Amino acid sequence: MQSILMDFKLWSSLILCWTVFSCNQIPTKSKNLSGYALGTSYNIKYSANVKEETVQRGIDSLFKVLNTSLSTYIPESDISKINRGDTTVVVDEHFKLVFEKSTEIWKITGGYFDPTVGALVNAYGFGPGTPLKAVSEEEKDSLLLITGWEKVKLREDNTIKKESPNIYIDFNALAKGYTVDMLGKFLQDLGVKDLMVEIGGEIVAKGLSPKTQQAWKIAIDDPRQGEQRQFLQTLSLSNQALASSGNYRKFRIDPNTGERFVHSINPLTGSALKTNILSTSVKAPDCMSADAWATALMVMPLEKAKALVEDNSDLEALWTIADKEDMRVIVSKNW
Repeated sequence: MQSILMDFKLWSSLILCWTVFSCNQIPTKSKNLSGYALGTSYNIKYSANVKEETVQRGIDSLFKVLNTSLSTYIPESDISKINRGDTTVVVDEHFKLVFEKSTEIWKITGGYFDPTVGALVNAYGFGPGTPLKAVSEEEKDSLLLITGWEKVKLREDNTIKKESPNIYIDFNALAKGYTVDMLGKFLQDLGVKDLMVEIGGEIVAKGLSPKTQQAWKIAIDDPRQGEQRQFLQTLSLSNQALASSGNYRKFRIDPNTGERFVHSINPLTGSALKTNILSTSVKAPDCMSADAWATALMVMPLEKAKALVEDNSDLEALWTIADKEDMRVIVSKNW
């Protein structure tokens, strides 16, 4: 099954550090479900007297429903039909919630977060396995005509209106996080209190680790790692979500200074933005928000991004910044 997120976020990851045991007087068996979906791996830990078969059926059903709504890799999904210009598609509640969250963060970031930037991303070669390339001014101007979240509307009848049929909507930056949230909610609806859901590095944690009766422990990957995996830091997570974004595997070396720069697309100008931000990690109440903000913070000017995070009590963030020969870490005040 192809992923609904295949942009540079694919290269950013988080490792879960967990071992679950029951802390109750009457033992409750720890459950661990894992598999492959949305083009990546998933791992689910929970501790409750719920049959694994029941949970697995629910997981499989959710993946199917969300892909049918949001996957740009499924030709007959709702979003694929809309991208082909079908104006009759009535979107479901999942599409609406992702659309509304996109609009919210697009407004707060002043347009730096934009689900219509996919055409520009592909043009510059940020698709999987595609080399970076230059885009002419003429080509950029043409692509900007079909870029801009303000050109897409959700009508009252739950159909989508686009100013141009060629506008391409891609919820790469938050649909995986939304899926994590939905899986967590599904488990909670079954009565599960202690759980952790991870899909391709995006995480939501509820309750406590039954082994330690403390918050779940999460390790964040170090962008400098080579073949041997290294961790940047370990943090505690409880009743929160965590997501990371990074494009440090696609970079250029400045021939004059030797500095390493990655490139992100500025949806406001259509230009490939040279930046020394290697990765971002965001903590938020829900994984959809964390996922979207991690992408937005990669593109935004650092000082502007820091100010927005500091003004939002629901968010905390970490940035890794490339220097000439090393890397430094910047965090928000309550990280």
